[in-house]
Amino acid sequence: MNKKENFRIIKKEDKAYPKLLGTITNPPEILYCIGDTSLLESRSLAVVGSRKCSEYGKTTAMRIGEAAAHNNITVVSGMAKGIDSFAHLGALKAGGKTIAVLGCGVNICYPKENRKLYEQIASEGLLVSELPPDAEPRPYTFPQRNRIISGVSEAVAVVEAGTGSGALITAEIAAT
Repeated sequence: MNKKENFRIIKKEDKAYPKLLGTITNPPEILYCIGDTSLLESRSLAVVGSRKCSEYGKTTAMRIGEAAAHNNITVVSGMAKGIDSFAHLGALKAGGKTIAVLGCGVNICYPKENRKLYEQIASEGLLVSELPPDAEPRPYTFPQRNRIISGVSEAVAVVEAGTGSGALITAEIAAT
């Protein structure tokens, strides 16, 4: 753990680097982490979907998160608005664990309205990014982070996703 900052660095050659992630095409060389890094080796399920989701989608994502938590499965998502946030919240509500893979640095909360969720995940789960800790989000960083979401997950559940969406990119990466 970096004492000056509040993050841990895990390099690809480190023992703590997640084995499953190392098997994907173009795995990240470095991970910046805030929280419980042991979650990177836990049984996990990615739950992804639309930012602009229906009430049914929100409820479904929450239920999947809760069910995963009740079965000791870590929920992995991107902490985006919509489905991602509700999946994380469902896991936490049920007393489970969750990993948020960020499209920005781990010191940045994006979207800003997810501050409470960000802080809860930092405290009770894990925040992860391959980007330097203070890196601002950019449009191209979100598709890049999707490979990490799929790479640390044993399976991917897609809840409401439009054609060409990031959620479908995540599922496609997982299928390869």
